[in-house]
Amino acid sequence: MKILQISPRYHPDIGGVETHVKEISERLAERGFEVEVVSTDPTGRLPENEIINGVAVRRFRSIAPDNAYFFAPQIYLYLKRARCDVIHAHGYHALPAFFAAMAKGDRKFVFTPHYHGRGHTPFRDLLHKPYRLIGSRIFEAADRVVCVSLFERGLLETDFDVPGERIERTTNGISLDEFQCDAGEKDLSKILYVGRLEEYKGVQHIIRALPHLGDRRLVVVGRGPYEGELKRLAEDLGVEERVEWLRDLSREELLDHYRSAGVFVMLSSFEAFGITVAEALASGTPCIVAEGSALEEFVDGKTCVGLSRPIVVDQLVERIGDLSGEVVGEGDLRRDNIRSWDEVADQHVKLYERLVG
Repeated sequence: MKILQISPRYHPDIGGVETHVKEISERLAERGFEVEVVSTDPTGRLPENEIINGVAVRRFRSIAPDNAYFFAPQIYLYLKRARCDVIHAHGYHALPAFFAAMAKGDRKFVFTPHYHGRGHTPFRDLLHKPYRLIGSRIFEAADRVVCVSLFERGLLETDFDVPGERIERTTNGISLDEFQCDAGEKDLSKILYVGRLEEYKGVQHIIRALPHLGDRRLVVVGRGPYEGELKRLAEDLGVEERVEWLRDLSREELLDHYRSAGVFVMLSSFEAFGITVAEALASGTPCIVAEGSALEEFVDGKTCVGLSRPIVVDQLVERIGDLSGEVVGEGDLRRDNIRSWDEVADQHVKLYERLVG
């Protein structure tokens, strides 16, 4: 069986969708499927064709204003001619999925929207309502819609009236064998954030809390368009010496930061899942998340606590003090939304086999 995975971006680009597609695609290839990822590259710096861990990758140049939408109509022409059994498109918030839906033909079409209901920036949010006319066409074409959280499923049923029988819930995953909860001594002064640096991710709230947190320091792992603004904020508040900015870490270096942190904080305004929260918990590190998105599905009131929005700095300071020193044990990880990527890949195999017959 040949599977075409359609993603707005792909490795080495980072992000939740990129990670999801990479982990699933490589495991499908290991199971004997022929897998090709069709993606875009707005920069023109990445190879047009390459093989990554057994997965064929084909990239098209795209136009991506405000790092969004990834307009590449040549994907439609490519997919119309492509030989495959299943086209699996990812990412409602970008146009490659729309081009894939229009190129469906008589092949089975699966759509994983990673939908969170809003645009990431004011510009994207402005375009969100008219874009829904295009986005609804993708759902209409889909033989199955895969959501990664109960929160996302609720949004799909409300915003697009997708019939329940066409929706399947298959969470994101993590590489559970990389983690162990008895990971050693915690640095209680260390607050960790991992993710893209965009305003909606809420890193600014952590920086604003630092003047009230004694000698605690913040480690930020990631990159993005909001980095300059965040650094200026740290300087204005006089805490720039207590913020460490890291990027391009090896996997082992990232795991070391997960394990050693006293607390992990993710205050994103909207998420369809939250892979970094799952990884932090699997590393034995307690978490603080913003409520109002799929992140609240991790909240248990003990090892993961939620903050209502808008974020109040005094409440964040209090929660950081409460959680530092907590340790997440194996029993705390028995949650319905923390699964291995192998389990997630198995669910996709079963879905494809049911559709193709």
